[in-house]
Amino acid sequence: MLDATTRSGGTATATPPAIATEFALPVPAPVGLTARCTRVLLSPWSRLALLVVLLAGAASTVLLFEPQRLLSDGWPPQLGGFAAAVVFGVAYGLCTVAFVPRPLLNLGAGALFGSQLGLASALAGTVLGAGIAFGLGRMLGQDALRPLLRGRWLKAADGQLSRHGFRSMLAARLFPGVPFWAANYCAAVSRMGYMPFLVATALGSIPNTAAYVVAGARASAPTSPAFLIAMAAIALPGLAGVVVAWRKRHQLRRR
Repeated sequence: MLDATTRSGGTATATPPAIATEFALPVPAPVGLTARCTRVLLSPWSRLALLVVLLAGAASTVLLFEPQRLLSDGWPPQLGGFAAAVVFGVAYGLCTVAFVPRPLLNLGAGALFGSQLGLASALAGTVLGAGIAFGLGRMLGQDALRPLLRGRWLKAADGQLSRHGFRSMLAARLFPGVPFWAANYCAAVSRMGYMPFLVATALGSIPNTAAYVVAGARASAPTSPAFLIAMAAIALPGLAGVVVAWRKRHQLRRR
């Protein structure tokens, strides 16, 4: 009995299924709503917006609770000694993330806990706050902000922090001129390493922090030698920072 091809007088044969599958075009898988939403939420600008919202919320919380009242009202009587210093150090770090000026917090540490315990608590809070700010800036802001570093000054600052991170951050902490929060987020946007940032912050913050803490501890005796030395230690680095910034400004102009 003849097959269909023989009866029609032709020589064509049926296409094997394997060949048909080989030449078929791949059909792209549909992108679901969940995947699209995840992609948008994890985009650099979405993360930067989240960082702005977090910082605005932290600043609003500080304005609401007014931590500066500790200087006038004193520490709660339920806490005392080392436990109070630990709690103050944690609160110190969170307040610096919310843009509370460190000099005010350092004066409070000295007034509440004295020179030694106040210095330890303030330094711990300084490193904690710097680490939190650096981590938030690196995780939520770096990808969106790095493409915007196009100006000469911005490129120079980024290159300095990226190539000489430890030295640059140590100088920024020793010579108070750059706000604490600004140095944190600038370092986070750069390619500076996490550990050099923390070590430079800890070492560079000791002189200025100690001066303010001693001034706060001796504020009741403004004519005492310790208070006068502390005030001089506050003023001289500030003046030196102005001189260094002025010289760097002229060097950048000549380039």
